[in-house]
Amino acid sequence: MERFFANLPFSLTPSQKRAVEKIEEDLRAPYPMLRLLQGDVGSGKTVVAAAACAMVASAGAQAAVMAPTEILAEQHYHVFRELLGPLSVEVALLSGGLSRREREELLSHIAEGKVQVVIGTHALIEEDVEFRDLALAVIDEQHRFGVIQRAALEKKGKGTNILVMSATPIPRTVVLTVYGEFELSVLEELPIPKRNVRTLWLSESKREEVYEEVGRLLSQGEKGYVVFPLVEESEELDLRAATVAYEELRARFGEIVGLIHGRMPSEEKRAVMAAFREGRIRLLVATVVVELGLDVPDASFLVIEHADRFGLAQLHQLRGRIGRQGQEAVCFALADPTTEEGRERLRAFRDLSDGFKIAEADLMIRGPGDLLGTAQHGFVSKFKAADLVRDLGLLERARSEAKKLLEKGVPPEIAAEAERRFGKDLDLLGV
Repeated sequence: MERFFANLPFSLTPSQKRAVEKIEEDLRAPYPMLRLLQGDVGSGKTVVAAAACAMVASAGAQAAVMAPTEILAEQHYHVFRELLGPLSVEVALLSGGLSRREREELLSHIAEGKVQVVIGTHALIEEDVEFRDLALAVIDEQHRFGVIQRAALEKKGKGTNILVMSATPIPRTVVLTVYGEFELSVLEELPIPKRNVRTLWLSESKREEVYEEVGRLLSQGEKGYVVFPLVEESEELDLRAATVAYEELRARFGEIVGLIHGRMPSEEKRAVMAAFREGRIRLLVATVVVELGLDVPDASFLVIEHADRFGLAQLHQLRGRIGRQGQEAVCFALADPTTEEGRERLRAFRDLSDGFKIAEADLMIRGPGDLLGTAQHGFVSKFKAADLVRDLGLLERARSEAKKLLEKGVPPEIAAEAERRFGKDLDLLGV
């Protein structure tokens, strides 16, 4: 590991060092790691994950890194190659852009162990992907994957260590952190300058004023995004709304306006992003493909259309795309929510910037989720006895007692009762 740290072009922050040390301890332990790495956008989670992959590769085993979008997977691929290349660690990208022959060749290399670190999206959990010795699964941005997908990746190995990275833990993750399986590492410091982002929640009736301000920012040479929601149930309508807005904004501001969405071919998306990075495009209209994985540090403004249709975690991730160099930045959330929950969500987004506080607010607003099941939020937990916010101290004590019980060995009658009550749900937690 000394070579890994010596090759870094920067020094790790104290909390990054602590996280790496804890992961090293976990990987040496006789039972699999289950660790949540929490840190806001820009706190340096990726280099910690790369260090974990280096540890596994040095022991002759393999690691998989699952990202929620192809753009983020590709970005990870380049970063991991840069960080792990000097250690002669073979890093590969399993993407939809591979030809059939390229894919077959890569799958063969993964199965033979010639590739030590494999990066991809949910393609990693397809049946034909086999590892020689998968020792570590890194799952980036927890709130975009369902429980079943994460469990499927874990089952690609035997006793696979799990590292989940998230800038905003979803409520279910918060619950597990309080009294469940996850150990927690928090990246408290930002290696980059402190963020300076103002968040304004405005009625949609103020849209024209917002775009006048966008015009002013563009005239000053600034760069930013306009983001539209895109959900499966209304995908065609949502895509049309983004396309119409793009055409209107292009007519208003000229050729500096670009469009990116998930249905575009990968090559076209790459070309648009290159133009945005280089400044040939300075206003990028996007669907939520922009939410994760776009790293354009000089972007300084963001307009979120129909902000009430985004979850709190998504909103926080979107905002993390701007002000990444510490420059002044502004986020406009345009929304007229019709429910009290929607208003609470936008108030929390406007007033909070810390990832854990956002997660706690989400827990209060949406509920803890189904701890053992596939639901990610809502008041549907099978555990009815406790209020997960009010009874924090009691829950921490219960977690401690449960750990002691596991260390001694679970009495057969308790194991039988847990099986009777929760059955197959226990498989999702690896119990």
